Amino acid sequence: MEERNWTVENAFTKLVEKNESTLLKRLYGLLRIESVLDRFDPSREAPFGDGVNDALHYMLDLAKKDGFVTKNIDNYAAHIEFGEGDELLGILCHIDVVPANKSEKWKSDPFTPELRDGKIYARGTMDDKGPTMAAYMALKLLRDHVEDFAPQKRIRIILGTDEESGWRGLKEYFKTEEMPTIGFAPDALFPLIYGEKGFFNFTFEGAYQNDALIEFYSGLRSNVVPDEAYALLDVDLSEAFEKFLSNNNYRGEVDGNKYIIKGKAAHAMAPDSGINAGYLLAQFLNEHLDNGFIKVIAEKLLFDALGEKLGIDYYDEEMKNLTMNNGIFRYAKDAVSIHFNCRYPKGYDVPAAEVKLKKEAKKYGLEYVFESNRPVHYNDPNADLVQTLLSVYREGTGDMESQPITIGGGTYARSIPNGVAFGMAFPGAIEVAHQANEHVKKADYLAGTMLYMAAIKRLSES
Repeated sequence: MEERNWTVENAFTKLVEKNESTLLKRLYGLLRIESVLDRFDPSREAPFGDGVNDALHYMLDLAKKDGFVTKNIDNYAAHIEFGEGDELLGILCHIDVVPANKSEKWKSDPFTPELRDGKIYARGTMDDKGPTMAAYMALKLLRDHVEDFAPQKRIRIILGTDEESGWRGLKEYFKTEEMPTIGFAPDALFPLIYGEKGFFNFTFEGAYQNDALIEFYSGLRSNVVPDEAYALLDVDLSEAFEKFLSNNNYRGEVDGNKYIIKGKAAHAMAPDSGINAGYLLAQFLNEHLDNGFIKVIAEKLLFDALGEKLGIDYYDEEMKNLTMNNGIFRYAKDAVSIHFNCRYPKGYDVPAAEVKLKKEAKKYGLEYVFESNRPVHYNDPNADLVQTLLSVYREGTGDMESQPITIGGGTYARSIPNGVAFGMAFPGAIEVAHQANEHVKKADYLAGTMLYMAAIKRLSES
């Protein structure tokens, strides 16, 4: 294990060091699978596509080979189980990943894991294949090598398939399967996350019959800041566009009547950490075209991650600001849509916001369309689960300064009443989930495995 001034040497770290080659080999095998949702089709044997299904079965095949009990819920989700007891400890993971734009931004193929400068690069290394494998190997190492491991609860690693796009897999799973008594999701930050903002998703939709804008396209997922946008125009604005790029130090190009601009991807929980390419293109087009679709972006959305221009902003002292991301923009002659992903803190009034949104959309000839609302997930920071995992982290790292926090991201922890998010990013780590060159430090992957060993042991034996 790489040197850390805050890593405590213990029996678990020695076990992880001894099994490092297996930990890496198994992670690389999972990372090589392009488990991106192609389309959801419940009539298929693989409802979320072959890639997602392959990743699910990769984990199940490992677990069967290792002698664990497994159960597959029609390829919607599955679990790996060990132990006995009336109570159930759930470890909630997911094996699907967001798309990877295989552009020049990736220094290596996103589905060919590569170790460089002590970091493992590949899509899913942090969200959530790296943490999933760390949790699985933690359970295996405990079972196989720790003689005093005596769980009083059943331990179940639950594998979701649709976390990045709708949670349909986990919803199907819990229609028939037992709800864990307590649990954690290894899909966020250490020391731990005790509260997660609510998710409010909606669209502005409509149609325009006009002008020089033929098509506008940006983004693939509402929970990702789009890093590229393009427009097809029926007017020559090439000279003005080149000047716009140069003056603002933006990257882009003109290819015939196609105007392309580059931004920077980021997770929707922190939209200000990215650069929304759709905003940049709308900023330019608004200077040259009279178009309602472009106007609503320029006047109500542009560079506003808090929703202030729409009047839907809100602040809570503990969970901080509502954030707003526009991850998908679509414009064609017959239909337009703008997708919103808002993350709101406790105390937020969603129905009151909807009243404002309907009025604002109508001003621009558009319609507000509700998509989904997931309420805030919140645990008392003094609860036993929170304090136990905090102790595990502090004892395992020696870091007594970092505190539990709330976040704008959403993890599977919110799917169970008594659940929190526990790792695997360490304090001070740069956010890389959903971005090009996603990576995990090898040392963090190994240290995370050690902490999951300690967490599973502590929680299952009490």
